[in-house]
Amino acid sequence: MVPRFLRDLVPRRENRSSGTSVVVAFKDVTWVQWAQFSSGWLAWTCDAIDFFAVSLTISLLAKQFNKSTAQITTAITLTLLFRPVGAIMFGILSDRFGRKWPLVFNLLLCCVLELGTGFVNTFAQFLGIRAIFGIAMGGIWGLSAASALENLPVELRGIGSGVLQEGYAVGYLIAAVINLTLVAQHGWRVLFWTAAGISCFAAFIRALVPESAFFLRAKEQEKARGANTTQKTKVFFIETKAMLKRHWLLCIYAVLLMTGFNFLSHGSQDLYPTYLETTKNFSAHDATVATIIGNCGAVAGGAIAGTVSQYIGRRLTIVIFVLLIGAFIPLWVLPSSFSALSAGAFCIQVGVQGAWGVIPILLAEMSPPAFRATFPGVAYQIGNMISSASAQIEATGGNNFKTTVIKNGVPTVEPDYATVQAIFIGVVAAFVVVITIIGPENHGSHFENHKTAFEEGGGRDDAVAEDASQKSYHDVDEKSSA
Repeated sequence: MVPRFLRDLVPRRENRSSGTSVVVAFKDVTWVQWAQFSSGWLAWTCDAIDFFAVSLTISLLAKQFNKSTAQITTAITLTLLFRPVGAIMFGILSDRFGRKWPLVFNLLLCCVLELGTGFVNTFAQFLGIRAIFGIAMGGIWGLSAASALENLPVELRGIGSGVLQEGYAVGYLIAAVINLTLVAQHGWRVLFWTAAGISCFAAFIRALVPESAFFLRAKEQEKARGANTTQKTKVFFIETKAMLKRHWLLCIYAVLLMTGFNFLSHGSQDLYPTYLETTKNFSAHDATVATIIGNCGAVAGGAIAGTVSQYIGRRLTIVIFVLLIGAFIPLWVLPSSFSALSAGAFCIQVGVQGAWGVIPILLAEMSPPAFRATFPGVAYQIGNMISSASAQIEATGGNNFKTTVIKNGVPTVEPDYATVQAIFIGVVAAFVVVITIIGPENHGSHFENHKTAFEEGGGRDDAVAEDASQKSYHDVDEKSSA
């Protein structure tokens, strides 16, 4: 007998996709829709390149600034701490003005700051620019996910979610390849300069791709009604207040969910190259190669999980893939050979990024429809902020858990990052399973049929075809003035 809570994880039959409907949906997708999806994917890939530029060069940065690993990871923590600011700023701009130009500006800002990172000469300068960089990075995910998924048919949003999210893993792969080649010859600065060029290219591509049809329709309707910019902005803030009043509990849940997921991701990736070099005595080259292999698993896991979630549900898919993480933790930390540890990295990232592959569509379907850039983006980045000390927690744990490593034939006492990461990821995985099971799921939501945040009724989740039955905002303003 299947427990009821597990049966509840499976979506109703009418909300599941069939193989036939998916094939038909693929045939119906236009080139413009593919371009909109691809531009969102590319933007998220750039975010990952920019972020992991620090993780992959921790040893070089420590040498450059004469700091410890724990001190260098402060830059990672600061970047994550400031991300919610960017998520709020750019999320509001996107839900108010559209997906296109806020994302273009966001990418160009990342480009400038990444370029500047390559010119810093002191540790204080490095920390300062990475903190500001966190604001720029904070907006990318919410805008990318909204732009990519709202332009796909409902039947393809599961696989679209998985492919979109693994732009993160692809970004890590690109950064790792640059680290293996250009950085080895020209130093750590070239990685940041190259990342800046890629972000600039992504901004150019997004500028060429049309705005989401969802926003073009809303703007045309508001123009026909004679609404001006001031009126639409006033409506936007009123609807935002209505949304928060109605969905405050959902906001708290989304933050808790994303806190667990971000601990899972950063805890398994940020210090991983350092773990291989320090605890397992790998060369920097071999550690980077193992990282690349792990991210190949991430790409595979995300695409598979996203597709599977279209049939068995978002939450059940997440639970299955998080349980895979627990099963493969021993293979991830116990072996000493390159082949075994690389296999462990591959399997762990299948689980981690497989579960993550469902998140963009889970949050999009869960979100108040008019706030699909702000709500997921802010929840994601607040979770990032709370989990921002992941690398520092593991680095500090390594200072308390020690192991003996043979280096050049001499026994050397080093931090035992293997034990620290195994305990950390095990605890976080258990939390993610529980928080996922108790949460909501709106599988198959047609959120594209709802009003935007600058239309009356947007904060009440009204559909486009519905007429708001409440008083107009003009009446509300008059009442407030009185």
